[in-house]
Amino acid sequence: MSLFDFSAAVLQWFDQHGRKNLPWQQNKSAYNTWVSEIMLQQTQVSTVIPYYQRFTERFPTVLELANAPIDEVLHLWTGLGYYARARNLHKAAQQVVTTHGGVFPTDPEQLEALPGIGRSTAGAIASIAGGVRAPILDGNVKRVLARYQAVDGWPGTLSVQRTLWHLADTYTPTERVADYTQAMMDLGATLCTRSRPQCSACPLKTHCQALTHNRVSELPQPRPKKELPQRQTLMLIVRKGEDILLQQRPPTGIWGGLWSFPEIQDLRDLPSGWQVNIDRVKPLEPMRHTFSHYHLDITPILVEESDVDFTALMEERASLWYNSAQPTAIGLAAPVKRLLTNLSDLRIGD
Repeated sequence: MSLFDFSAAVLQWFDQHGRKNLPWQQNKSAYNTWVSEIMLQQTQVSTVIPYYQRFTERFPTVLELANAPIDEVLHLWTGLGYYARARNLHKAAQQVVTTHGGVFPTDPEQLEALPGIGRSTAGAIASIAGGVRAPILDGNVKRVLARYQAVDGWPGTLSVQRTLWHLADTYTPTERVADYTQAMMDLGATLCTRSRPQCSACPLKTHCQALTHNRVSELPQPRPKKELPQRQTLMLIVRKGEDILLQQRPPTGIWGGLWSFPEIQDLRDLPSGWQVNIDRVKPLEPMRHTFSHYHLDITPILVEESDVDFTALMEERASLWYNSAQPTAIGLAAPVKRLLTNLSDLRIGD
C-alpha cells in the first residue's frame, strides 16, 4: 500500500465513522485541544468528558487558568489521577501568558518547551488546532502502527519507539492533517482496540501484517511483567465533630500539592511533638492504592481531636479543617476522597 493509500484509506474511514461531536471538537482552539489532550493521557474519553466540561467552564481561557490558585485547579482535577498533569497544566498556562502573551502556540517546538507537553501531545495540538503537519504517537496510534507493520517489541523501548515514530512521520499526509490526526486516534480507540479489535471493519485490514500473519492479539507486545513493590503507611484521621484535619502535601512527589491526612509509619514512634492517646485510636479497614510503580497499603487510624495534640501537626505544614457537608474547593488524593466519603457513619466506640 502506498503512502497516499494509507492516509487516504484512514481519512475515508474517518469521514464515515470518525468521532466529530466530542466537546473539544466544538469551538476548536489550541487551548481547548491542549486541555483535552492532557486529560486524555492515561484516561478514557468517556471519563474525560465531564471533567473537561467542568474545567473549561471554570477556565475558558489560558489567562483564567494561569491566574487561578493551584488548589482550585487540583480540585477540578480530583478523580482524574496522575496529578502531575494538573500541576504542569497550571505551570504551562502561566508560561504561555508570560512567554507568548497569552496566545497559545501551535508550533511543535514551542509547544514541547511547555511543562507536561511531549512530542506526541505537541503534534496533536499543532495538527488539530494549527493545521501543522506533525506526527503523533499516543497509545492508540502505537497500537495501529505496531499491528499494521508487525513491529516486534514493547513500544516503551527506545528502539521500538524510533521505529514507530518513523512510521508515524512517514504516513502523516501533508493535507487534512487535523482530520488525519483525529482519525488515527479514533481508529485505535474504536476499532484497533487492545482486546477484541474489530478487524473486519478496519480500513487497513487488507495490508495489516498482524492480521495477515494472525498476530493481532500479540501486538503490540506488552511491557515485561515486573512485580510491583509494596509500601505501607498509616493515615491519621483527626476528627473534631464533623470536621477532619487535612494537610497539604509538598508540591512535588506523590500527590504533590494535594490535601491529605497526616501520615505516620508507626503509632509507637511518632515524630517529635506529636502526642496521640494510643488507647483511644480506632484502626479502620485497610485499603490499597496502586500507583504505576508500587502498591501503597493504607491503614486509616481514626482519632478524636480531644485525644491528640495536633498543634505540632498544624505547624508542620499548611492545614485546614475539612467538612464533607460543606466541602472546601481543594484537590484531594483519590483514597483520601474515598475515606472522607465513608467517614460520616463512623464513630469512636462503634
